[in-house]
Amino acid sequence: MVDRRWWRCCGGGRRLGGGAARPRRTRWQPGADRHAGGRARAHECRAAARAGQHAGPDRGGLSLLRRPGHRGRRLGRRQPGDPRAAVIRDRIARVPQGRWFTRDNTDSVRSEVDDYVGAAADAGRTPILVVYNIPNRDCSGASAGGMPSHAAYRAWIDQVSAGLAGRPATVVLEPDVLPQMSNCLDAAQQGQVQQSMAYAVRKLKAASPRAKVYLDAGHSNWLPPAEIARRLVGAGVKSGADGIATNVSNYRSTRDEVAYAKRVLATIGVAALRAVVDTSRNGNGPLGDEWCDPKGRAIGTPTTTATGDAKIAAFLWVKLPGESDGCIGGAGRFVPERAYELATAKR
Repeated sequence: MVDRRWWRCCGGGRRLGGGAARPRRTRWQPGADRHAGGRARAHECRAAARAGQHAGPDRGGLSLLRRPGHRGRRLGRRQPGDPRAAVIRDRIARVPQGRWFTRDNTDSVRSEVDDYVGAAADAGRTPILVVYNIPNRDCSGASAGGMPSHAAYRAWIDQVSAGLAGRPATVVLEPDVLPQMSNCLDAAQQGQVQQSMAYAVRKLKAASPRAKVYLDAGHSNWLPPAEIARRLVGAGVKSGADGIATNVSNYRSTRDEVAYAKRVLATIGVAALRAVVDTSRNGNGPLGDEWCDPKGRAIGTPTTTATGDAKIAAFLWVKLPGESDGCIGGAGRFVPERAYELATAKR
């Protein structure tokens, strides 16, 4: 049963639809990060966490936090007779997943992060955060937006970082941005992006040395390892980050992603760096180069640190299975039938 105190404090959000020249993938819709209240509700939020209502299963030694207010759970409450609800609840909603921070909300994002991370800490869990708010986000694509300037972005990052307050967190930093930036930005603008990402790494790690920060590296069907490694180095991956993230919101197989991530890490050449892989919808791998709601896909390995490979820190569900890429519904819309198909597909 979901403790409603948690949802009021730490509500979720929506995502937008995000090929091989530019392999697109789903993103959160700008402005969709809903914050349900101010500091007065933090005690309720944390009380829900202490009650254990949102503790994900212990997998591989890392206690991760399930995403509160998951729409798969709400389906069961709103349509109690829907036969899909129990499957979606048990196979999708109970798996720890990421919460995305995407809005121009410098005045409130610190309290949002504080409530979310604090609730996780009170429950002895590690939250998964996705920071996705760089200027010129998505090159005017489906998830266009981001902060209006790099100065504004850095001020926003200051507040996100302050919300961590020294507590554990797993942070995926700016999906798509590095592999995509050459599609729409000139060399000077690309340099600004990399400098702002390096700033984010420094600030997040200074605010919480216990946070693990992973820079997004696209996926195995996008840039060659040498090129993405060059961009990652420019964005500060050697300056305090914990590693890289691959396959965010895509369908590439875990085997391909692990091999790709290890090639990228080897090219960067820092032995301590590790990778995390988004396995939320890659149980059957990709359907060619189709990125927009391909049929016949399946959920992948649930969130875990038991990866069997010392260079892979975790398999994470960063993308919410069941949210549309934009072809079976509005981008970011939770489609119960697709969630059910993903959860029951043969692998």
